Amino acid sequence: MTTPLILTPGRRPDGTHEIAVVGEVDMSNINVLSEALDSTQGPVVLDLTEVEYLDSAGLNVLFAHAERLELIAPPLLAPVLTISGLADLATVHGVEAPPARE
Repeated sequence: MTTPLILTPGRRPDGTHEIAVVGEVDMSNINVLSEALDSTQGPVVLDLTEVEYLDSAGLNVLFAHAERLELIAPPLLAPVLTISGLADLATVHGVEAPPARE
């Protein structure tokens, strides 16, 4: 069974390619992300703010394109990107968690 994954390509105001990713990135659907990155030339901003899960297959695809990726990661994924070493190879921007309610 394939896990739902939605990719929305676009361009930033400066013309850089951007791909917004929604869902779970795992071995059942990684070919979709891999093909999108393979077919996009030049630097790519990958917006992962709506990604709920990223497994090792997903990390492998990101590592393969690390030198040209700028990642926007939610607090959930930031530790994974750091511990895996991907944050040392690609530019990673964290998305701040909402403030805790008191």
